[in-house]
Amino acid sequence: MAGDRAAAGGGELREAGSVTAPLYQLKAEFFKTLGHPVRIRVLELLSEREHAVAEILPEVGVGAPHLSQQLAVLRRMNLVVTRKEGPTVYYSLTSPEVAELLRVARSILSGVLSGQVELLADLRSAASEKEEAPGRGST
Repeated sequence: MAGDRAAAGGGELREAGSVTAPLYQLKAEFFKTLGHPVRIRVLELLSEREHAVAEILPEVGVGAPHLSQQLAVLRRMNLVVTRKEGPTVYYSLTSPEVAELLRVARSILSGVLSGQVELLADLRSAASEKEEAPGRGST
């Protein structure tokens, strides 16, 4: 409808005429879900391929109850799905876009960190120049 705001950007999402949370609020909740190292590691593993819980456990370095709790959070946010084969539960991503998001985050962090490395090198260079010329400017 013409009066409805778009679902993209900072607009509000509308369902059957009723307003739900603004999109920026939903995005914040989404990123909060991603804001845990165990959940990020699980998503990285699942970006490669489907994994059984027993395969994930040694890779994340937490106990089974904690992993189970983090997997439940990812399921509630519909980032992962499960399938059961006999007694084994397998997890996979709901969308390849989750893997793409992790790749983009890695790229952003790489750029930020390389900028920090360059700044650190500049600071060290400036500090060493001052140490090499202690008598400059004095008589």
